[in-house]
Amino acid sequence: MSTESNQNKLKAAIIGCGRVSIKHIKAISKLDDKITLCALVDNNPDAPSHLLSGAKLKSGALSKIRSTMKTYLDYKEMLEAVHPDIVAITVPSGLHYQIAKDCLLAGANILLEKPMTMSNTACKELYELAESQGLKIAMGHIYRYFPIVSLIAEDVKNGKFGKIGHGSVIVRWGHENEYYSQAAWRGTWKSDGGALMNQTVHALDLMCYLMNTEATRVTGMIASRFRDMEAEDTALGVFACQNGALCQVEGTTATSPDDHEASFYINAENACIRIALRKGKPSYSITTNKGKNLAFRYLRRYIKQFGLFYLIAVAKNPHFGIYSDLYQAILSKGSPIADGRSGYLAVDMVLGFYRSVLEKQEISLPLSEEFPIESMAQISLK
Repeated sequence: MSTESNQNKLKAAIIGCGRVSIKHIKAISKLDDKITLCALVDNNPDAPSHLLSGAKLKSGALSKIRSTMKTYLDYKEMLEAVHPDIVAITVPSGLHYQIAKDCLLAGANILLEKPMTMSNTACKELYELAESQGLKIAMGHIYRYFPIVSLIAEDVKNGKFGKIGHGSVIVRWGHENEYYSQAAWRGTWKSDGGALMNQTVHALDLMCYLMNTEATRVTGMIASRFRDMEAEDTALGVFACQNGALCQVEGTTATSPDDHEASFYINAENACIRIALRKGKPSYSITTNKGKNLAFRYLRRYIKQFGLFYLIAVAKNPHFGIYSDLYQAILSKGSPIADGRSGYLAVDMVLGFYRSVLEKQEISLPLSEEFPIESMAQISLK
């Protein structure tokens, strides 16, 4: 390895060793020429070893990680001892804010799993803190990193498809009641939220990204039909956007866990765009008004720009794309594809939706004041 590449190598720590952290471990192991895993933090002393075992890395990759990594029970102790360049925060959503703030104040760039926090004002505070410190926030909005998505978004922004009429996003990400009973915080208003905040938030982010706009108004309805949880298992609503387009949303966990689906549709002036993920298999259709499907053309363009290795790695694990993008953003002093502002606005959309339900009226976005998600507990969803 060259001296230059050694100088550009960044240290990463992960706070929280739950299930999603496996994706982080795998991504970092594939980027070992750029990023070193220096620490794992969890208040359960057995969690780091369970995480490494669950990642099922090849023996060589596992040995390399173990040689550079230390474990900690206290993230503040880790920040003082290690001084990481990047901290990935994968703890329950209700704990994001304070940990993220402490990491930024310690001089670390952060990768935050969705949602950014459970509070619109806390999200904005973190975003503005990172900006003032010259640090990066990368969000775990994985859909932005799916193959060819960034190229489609670029062409929409450049006007290739003309005016956007409307969009539709469907997230049917079923979980059985056992999922919610595994941890007391799951499905609660205070620490997790429901199908909208947990499963649908980054799909809403993708629609704004693809439609090159931000939401300005929302009206919605929620229900709890099949799952034993405090928050909703089903949400339906409509957003109005800055560019005049409308976007409808369906988010639910009340479907089969064996048939996960996330699908996106955009009706533009010159084309219809469809992106879907069903049972782990992606599909794309960019069909012009003349009936020509441009999906394969975008795929070729993506491979030419990023390479086949990158395409395969991102398709298998979008977190590879998040870490690669954050690494480049830190070195170039640019902005991650899914940055802190996107995290703030996505949470603001969800909380505006919830406020619409609570107040039974259309709500303007972004919210002008704090909307405490715990106030949703006064609604009976059964």
